[in-house]
Amino acid sequence: MRRDARIAAFTPKLFTVIGAGYSVDSFRRDAVAGLTVAIVALPLAMALAIASGASPDKGLITSVIAGFLISALGGSRVQVGGPTGAFVVVVFNVIAQHGYDGLLLATLMAGLILIVAGYSGLGSLVRFIPQPVVTGFTAGIAVIIASSQVKDFLGLSMKSVPTDFVPKWQAYWDALGSVHPDTLMIGIGSLALIIALRLWAPRLPGFLIAVMIAAALVTLLHLPVPTIGSRFPDLPTGLPAPAMPDMSFAKLQSVMSSAFTIAFLAGIEALLSAVVADGMIGSRHRSNQELVGQGVANLASALFGGLPATGAIARTATNVKAGAISPVAGMMHAIFLLLFILFASDLMAYVPLAALAAILFMVAWGMSEHHRFIQLLRMPNGDRGLLLLTFGLTVLVDLTVAIGVGVTLASLLFMMRMSKTVEIASDTNSSSSDRREEEDEDIHQRDGLPTGVEVFRIDGPVFFGVANELLDTLRRIGRAPKVIVLRMRRVPLLDASGVTAIEEIVRQTASAGTQIILSGVQAQPKAMLERVSLGPGSSRLIHSDDFPEALRIAAAIADAPGAGGARLN
Repeated sequence: MRRDARIAAFTPKLFTVIGAGYSVDSFRRDAVAGLTVAIVALPLAMALAIASGASPDKGLITSVIAGFLISALGGSRVQVGGPTGAFVVVVFNVIAQHGYDGLLLATLMAGLILIVAGYSGLGSLVRFIPQPVVTGFTAGIAVIIASSQVKDFLGLSMKSVPTDFVPKWQAYWDALGSVHPDTLMIGIGSLALIIALRLWAPRLPGFLIAVMIAAALVTLLHLPVPTIGSRFPDLPTGLPAPAMPDMSFAKLQSVMSSAFTIAFLAGIEALLSAVVADGMIGSRHRSNQELVGQGVANLASALFGGLPATGAIARTATNVKAGAISPVAGMMHAIFLLLFILFASDLMAYVPLAALAAILFMVAWGMSEHHRFIQLLRMPNGDRGLLLLTFGLTVLVDLTVAIGVGVTLASLLFMMRMSKTVEIASDTNSSSSDRREEEDEDIHQRDGLPTGVEVFRIDGPVFFGVANELLDTLRRIGRAPKVIVLRMRRVPLLDASGVTAIEEIVRQTASAGTQIILSGVQAQPKAMLERVSLGPGSSRLIHSDDFPEALRIAAAIADAPGAGGARLN
């Protein structure tokens, strides 16, 4: 049974759909949806590639190769993959530091990391990344993407654009006098047209319409506006042959951190997109298989000279709205883009860069999640600080640093909050004692307590965030009693630090002549205690099934002469 469940968890959704029966009508609906998504993805793939510091054909190659494999091998029914805005900053920096070969190697390694993560069952862990971190670095990326397009949108005369955020805007300010009117007109017109179509004709492919009209105006009016052809005069046509990127041990080391960043971003965005798709179609994706599919897609993209890829939320939503019912739609989107590369790639040369900048402004606005950002600013100080810190580090320092610091601080913040929910009580004045569902033995745990016996009730998981608190609470007793009863019926989890704390309590109380009794220990804490020879068969402490039994044992020990009275360390 478990083996069958594991096989099902790692079966691509395409195989499940085909196995359940796939009709000609289903194919027709998927083909229409695939064509719709391809129309949206065409200008977007080129714009994202240029913003990433690559040529536009790289974005199309990625959409074809990775987009096909993400749909064919992924764990989501309607996921559409390709290059996304989340990768722009990372890709640009990797190319700047290690060259395009370095990017290919990092993408190849990221693919392998994702495959290992999927088969290791790490797909479910992504949901534990807190929303302030995700929103913070997503909004930060949006600001960086928008900032990178100012030169092309305004037509500024600049030999080079600094990489860092503050120097970039200083350079823009210094070059503001060189704004090119025709370029600015094309940029503003394209942006206004996209916004207007979204407001009044949302079903139309606004990106493609804006690009086509802008290209026609620049060509027919002979406007001196930079285009893809003027910046990339020697664009290749067709798909390249697959090839391994150059690699050496030193180069592997140098791009390792970038590979993990790419894998991390790909995993997060793919699974978030899959969750959105689930909500739209009422399905449920297979998270671990989705990571495996993403890994294979990135590996293949690198072999064909493409960019990193992941599930694209906007294209996936478009796919659903266009009537897609299976992964075939995403595969058809890739096939339609391949047809464009094979038979119409020469048309790319006429596309104005200002129009692509307008598209990326809209992409950045969508990524910013401004409503959620504002909503999170109303949260408690810890969440608000985490959001702003992640956002600031993403924009001003580095995305990798932002993710690392954000996740680390989020974990510490969570553990601090968790530690405050754990209660170690010795009397009836605790808030938990006031709950109606408390049993009589909990409310009156000190009533009739034998002389020389102390009792403590622990509520909540005992992990490293509260292990020291447990020790400190018992040290406050002063003179050790003959018996200490630790009631653990409400301890669902005990980690290594918690075990160490209990082991230290046993050691200190033993030297003071005090006997420890553990009452009502659950299965997981009991298994952890058995690992350090503190289980039910241990001679160092006593286990009892419930509190009344623990009291009877404690009373018998307390009546015996000697023991207790020393001070706990």
